[in-house]
Amino acid sequence: MQVHLIDGTYELFRHYFAVPAHADVNGREVGALRGVLSSVLGLLDTGATHVGVATDHVVESFRNGLWPGYKTGEGMEPALHAQFEPLEEALAAMGVVVWPMVELEADDAMASAAALADRDERVAQVLICTPDKDLAQCVRGSRVVQVDRRRNVVRDEIGVIDKFGVPPASITDLLALVGDAADGFPGIAGWGMRSAAAALTRYAHIEQIPDDVAAWDVSLRGAARLAASLAGNRANAMLFKDLATLRTSANVGAGIDGWRWRGPGGEFPALCKRLRSEGLARRADEIAARAARA
Repeated sequence: MQVHLIDGTYELFRHYFAVPAHADVNGREVGALRGVLSSVLGLLDTGATHVGVATDHVVESFRNGLWPGYKTGEGMEPALHAQFEPLEEALAAMGVVVWPMVELEADDAMASAAALADRDERVAQVLICTPDKDLAQCVRGSRVVQVDRRRNVVRDEIGVIDKFGVPPASITDLLALVGDAADGFPGIAGWGMRSAAAALTRYAHIEQIPDDVAAWDVSLRGAARLAASLAGNRANAMLFKDLATLRTSANVGAGIDGWRWRGPGGEFPALCKRLRSEGLARRADEIAARAARA
């Protein structure tokens, strides 16, 4: 069997900026929410059986206490932010397992679920459905892969190396050196993707890169400057690596059996009516009926 893990926060952002506005019966904006529900139903319609959606119940996490510049919800459009909790309610009503994160992040939930599914011998493949580069660290061979559903791209371990220049095990080191603007940490001055990938190809991890450029077993343009920058900012480099490292301790249940989709709940039609989207309820019932016959 395959396991599909979906980044609900990313999907909500993506649909908010891609689909037309739509108000529910109370006049509240729910266009992005409807888009995510339709997208997940599309995945189920292709035969997905074990599905989990991770969400950021709140934007802030424990990482904000580690680095003051880490991402927050400041500046988020109110109409988008207001759809976070209703999305969790709607997915649950549709019968899909949801992991709303508070102290941890949605990325941590997907990493935790991927690790749990990877340990299950019944699982043939784990598909992490998000283009977020953080999740590349979870890729393992062709068994745990990353999927960009919008671009229809599947990235296995070789794909990660082709994309980033380093294997999954070095992704956190790469992000620590070059920074991650989306998450709000700057990286180490002077280091770019090319220089970081070259150094990590040789040393694998920041901890193994020597402070003294004379000890480097790699040729890099501006090596002396890069070595000095890392030597003077090693503490920050290790902090940024910690920020980039996904936790696998999120509560995603005891095992994959609880992630199996068994059709929408009885409350889903009423919820769809409130959304002025009765077609979603009919579609969910049709997909569930076909799945039961398969």
